[in-house]
Amino acid sequence: MKESTIEKAAINYGKDLVKINTLSEGLIHKTYKVTYKETATVLLQCINKNIFSEPEKIIENYCLIEQHLLGDTEAIKIPKLLPAVDGHFFFVDEENNFWRAFEFISNSYSVPNIENSEMVFSAANCFARFTKSLAGLDVRQLNIIIPRFHDLSFRFKQFEDALLTAPMERLQVAEELIHKLKKRKPLVEFYQQLDDKHYPLRIMHHDCKINNILFSSVTNEIICPVDLDTIMPGRFFSDFGDMIRTMACSVDENSTEWEMISVKEDYYKNILEGYLEGVGNTLTVHEIKDVHFSGLLMTYMQALRFLTDYLNNDIYYQTSYKNQNLDRAKNQLIFLERLESFLAKEFEVKPY
Repeated sequence: MKESTIEKAAINYGKDLVKINTLSEGLIHKTYKVTYKETATVLLQCINKNIFSEPEKIIENYCLIEQHLLGDTEAIKIPKLLPAVDGHFFFVDEENNFWRAFEFISNSYSVPNIENSEMVFSAANCFARFTKSLAGLDVRQLNIIIPRFHDLSFRFKQFEDALLTAPMERLQVAEELIHKLKKRKPLVEFYQQLDDKHYPLRIMHHDCKINNILFSSVTNEIICPVDLDTIMPGRFFSDFGDMIRTMACSVDENSTEWEMISVKEDYYKNILEGYLEGVGNTLTVHEIKDVHFSGLLMTYMQALRFLTDYLNNDIYYQTSYKNQNLDRAKNQLIFLERLESFLAKEFEVKPY
């Protein structure tokens, strides 16, 4: 992005611009630290409209959540969204770029990877306390940012549709994976029986990864969750399940070291303990009883999504080599198999 474009956006959030530092040219948004002479430093972001086609809805959700949290002195806090000079909480420039700004939280950092079991406990506890803090907010007030994002029935239907149109070569290469994923359709049937009474819609983060937690560089304690763009209504399994999928696996989803894929059992138990402690008494009896299905559902869903994209000739996820989405699906399936064995042994969970 041109420096002049960033500067024009920056002057909408402070006086006497001094310096702009690029913090991230990440996969989604472009993020900058902007320093001013007369006003406080801000975190400036240009939202990727190719991913979020209606960014105003993200702003509306954030404002709603921020206002709700301000009314509870014990609630977990989030970075303050700042108004532009015109009073709006976003700015659209002449090139139709969509900008927003947050207070810059100094003496803070994020980490790319889990370092120990205490960290996973704290992260799970933070995301859970965030959900608990929002329990009093009417879930119907929030916008749906990504429709059917964690809808397993929808993802399975996409998988079935891809089987009808996929090139024969890819169908043959993926034959074993296809068979194993079809065999686990009972997880779809479990998902389909989730009703609003026993498994109510909740305000979920929907992207509970360790790099979406902000830590204090002074105390090393957690400050708050960040990257709240996917905050929206969801079911009980989304956040806890994604933490299991991303934090309790011994390798990341791009690894092809199949023999190294396993469940980090101490991490799983710490995520579980931290999450249940943080969410308190907000879960229903049914949600607590079925909490171990969370990791199974989210891992299975991601395996379906990777394989579906492979069968569709890699139209969604970026790849760096021909069969990467196939390998990603295999990675998730192996972790799912390991998770099934672990849950059967430790918690007597048998989903099939």
